[in-house]
Amino acid sequence: MTHIDPALLRGLTRPRLARSDASRRDVLRLMGAAGAGLALSACGVKGQGGKANVDQSDVQKYWAGKAKTGKLNWANWPGYMQDDHATIKAFEKATGIKVTYKEVIQESGPWFGKIQAPLAAGQSIGFDLMVMTNGIQLEKCRQLGYLAPLDPSRLKNFAANAGAGFKNPSYDPGNAFTIPYESGITGIAYNTKYVKDEITSIAQLFDPKYKGKVGMMGDSQELGNFGMFLLGIDPEKSTPADWEKAAAKLREQRDKGIVRKYYTQDYVDAVSKGDVWMTMAWSGDVYSLTSPDVKFVVPREGGTIWTDNMCIPKTAENPVDALTLMDWLYVPANNAPLTEFVNYITPVPGTQQIIAAEAAKATGDEKKELTRLSTSPLVYPSPADMARLRHYRRLTQAEETQYQKIFEPIAKGS
Repeated sequence: MTHIDPALLRGLTRPRLARSDASRRDVLRLMGAAGAGLALSACGVKGQGGKANVDQSDVQKYWAGKAKTGKLNWANWPGYMQDDHATIKAFEKATGIKVTYKEVIQESGPWFGKIQAPLAAGQSIGFDLMVMTNGIQLEKCRQLGYLAPLDPSRLKNFAANAGAGFKNPSYDPGNAFTIPYESGITGIAYNTKYVKDEITSIAQLFDPKYKGKVGMMGDSQELGNFGMFLLGIDPEKSTPADWEKAAAKLREQRDKGIVRKYYTQDYVDAVSKGDVWMTMAWSGDVYSLTSPDVKFVVPREGGTIWTDNMCIPKTAENPVDALTLMDWLYVPANNAPLTEFVNYITPVPGTQQIIAAEAAKATGDEKKELTRLSTSPLVYPSPADMARLRHYRRLTQAEETQYQKIFEPIAKGS
């Protein structure tokens, strides 16, 4: 198996999804390392079948003459839909569109490898809607013109109900090709049985008083981001000089013995049992898998946000139906049952009020779980938390090589 960036193993770790966890977490190889930088995308790099940037004429040209067909083929990750497909059934009842739903995306790299040749040849991939994580493969699809430009006039629910933090992302300015499906955060988890201080800062991960009790992520992008956050550097705007400064601080933390281990996913048990007292962590893990003693925080310096996005292959046979579903999911009442199942950050904040109302009417364990969900900052981050979140730095291929040379050796002890 080729190298998998451990950071890319974030994702669905609910116990009921254990069988698919490994594949979901293998997904995001070089998840923020875009295949081309902002300078390239700004000038509209052309590829097979399109260009990276679109204007209104491109949108009109693509959607001209296209109409609803009454069917839709959807490719998604495992564990991203209720077992009984309740959300899909509700959509079918509301719209009359028949959905064929398949959990066929196991890793971003292999998925791109599967769809690249037909998309380059202008052929159908058999799906009208797919969910892709912000990162190198999504960026390649955008740069090579493989994605249909979205028609804002048909995304009125998105415009009205999407959280501000999910509009106009750096990896897809203006949501030209994508809108979010689910998101998650990289922050700090700490065990309150052992840590009596309130943890609010990345600097506390570097405090010698926690020597041997700190966990860091082994992935170079996750690790690099936290090193830059510590120094007040925005990773999305960082330079090679910034990377060197951040790496120096991370090496100092390692060499002082503060870090017990650089983790992939096994930090969950470590922080729950007290092997480490605090660690870098993914929000979904803390919500679903850790002990009640473990708390999660978005540090004041910043945290990382990743997003799985809905997008339409340019060769889709039923693009109007796909766009209809995308917008339908941004009606809070339609999205709430999905949020209750997935337990990750929903891009539709209006679901919170609906779930809270359900909790008020429920009893017993259901009431407890719905109340926890509706009040959880891991599912509904505060505006202050959202303001501190950043994506990974978009890297050219040359920059990626340089970045990895700077940060990869830290976790390897070299």
